[in-house]
Amino acid sequence: MGKRAGSDGGGLRAGSLGTFDSVVMAVAGCGPAYTVAATIPVLVATVGVASPAVLLYCAIPMIGIALAFRHLGRLDVNAGASYSWVARALHPFLGFLSGWALVVAATAFLVSATLPAGSATLALISPDLAANTGLATAVGAGWFLLMAVVVAQGARISPYTRRILTGGQLVLLLAFAVAALAKDGNAADFSLSWFGFGHFDESHGFVAGALIAGVTYWGWDVSSNLNEETRSSPRSFGLGGLIGVALSFAVFVVFTIATNVLIGADAVRKNPDGFLSVLGDAVWPGWGGRLLVLAVMLSTVATLETSLLQATRTLFAMGRDRTVPAVFGRIHRDWRTPSAATATVAAVALLFVALSATAGSGAQFVRDAVSGIGLHIAFYYALAGLSVVVAYRKVLFRSVGTFLFIGLWPLGGALFMIWIFVMSVPELTGSALAIGLGALALGLIPMTLSRLRGVSYFRPRPLDPEQADAADELTGSASAAGGLAASERRDGILTDF
Repeated sequence: MGKRAGSDGGGLRAGSLGTFDSVVMAVAGCGPAYTVAATIPVLVATVGVASPAVLLYCAIPMIGIALAFRHLGRLDVNAGASYSWVARALHPFLGFLSGWALVVAATAFLVSATLPAGSATLALISPDLAANTGLATAVGAGWFLLMAVVVAQGARISPYTRRILTGGQLVLLLAFAVAALAKDGNAADFSLSWFGFGHFDESHGFVAGALIAGVTYWGWDVSSNLNEETRSSPRSFGLGGLIGVALSFAVFVVFTIATNVLIGADAVRKNPDGFLSVLGDAVWPGWGGRLLVLAVMLSTVATLETSLLQATRTLFAMGRDRTVPAVFGRIHRDWRTPSAATATVAAVALLFVALSATAGSGAQFVRDAVSGIGLHIAFYYALAGLSVVVAYRKVLFRSVGTFLFIGLWPLGGALFMIWIFVMSVPELTGSALAIGLGALALGLIPMTLSRLRGVSYFRPRPLDPEQADAADELTGSASAAGGLAASERRDGILTDF
């Protein structure tokens, strides 16, 4: 297994999180209830009863990317995750842009999710209050500041907050799922053919649905950015991401089926903003809509936290490597968290929240940001999928399992993400492209400056599973967290799913 970056002075508090926390974190990062509210109505309105098929055929390549993160994390334990892996497997330039894409995407999401967090909170009190953009922005900013404080305090406090937020939304979603599946359909009768390709046509194309569903699973990889702070054995590396994708798929499919059966795509098209209330009343008349809104509020707040964690840990790794100003690599003396990175990301996000609210374009910014960050997500996910194939190229043909789970499946996921990226560009507005391609291009400036300074990040440091195994055998030491012998870790790297 690769050296744990930062364990010899990087400064993050090792062993603060357990494997269960990693799973909870991955699920929270996907934001199941938030995605149900923000993405499912758009997906149903676009492809109708074909929406379960779109979710299924987008989940399969996403699992390939999760497998890539799982096996790359076994070779290099680094808070930067893909920022470090892509640099070592492909090229430092691509690695830096991978990290930059994640930081920009997470920061843009923080801005875009602040208003919905405030609106969902106010909707529990009165729908009229939720329509007040200024008040909703203020309440959302309050939630954001609270999550920033939680993140700054460190992983010791965050898990308890995350368990409450994630557990609460999953309980509500599960209750709704059971109640919805027990209801008789008013709009359509469910059929297994909804998982096939028979319902796609010129007006309900797979491409249109895939462009929407391609980003619905994003966020599970936050567990990889916290791997320096996680107690885990090599066999559990990346397990949270796989479970997060699978659980999110189950939630999304159930709610798309319920939406198509109970209210239908036409009702969603007519009232997309009131989707939750309509679906909630169809399941539980009276309180149904408010309970769904409560789940969305919990999900949005939890996703604010995980997005902030992803951005700050990646920025911390970049500062530690001196590819951005070294101040971002500083840690708080007592909390052992990247305090400078956390403060900077929080300040930038709140500035853009204030600007979008003042300009009266908050809702439009949310739509453009969600579209633009899809390019960033597809970009760094694709690079991770390609990286694992290159890193393990010498051992890919040792077994069928290794070839499938480390080679073929991640490669398929990478090609799918490249396809999503290419197909998305012509569909985006100018402002969405500015957030997507424009913000990504800005990363060329700090990358060039750091390269000219000759920082060590740009020197060849190839990832090699055989070298990692040999180093573990020489030391004969067990993993600091998992307590597994080197021989057990070697077997796990090359054969374990």
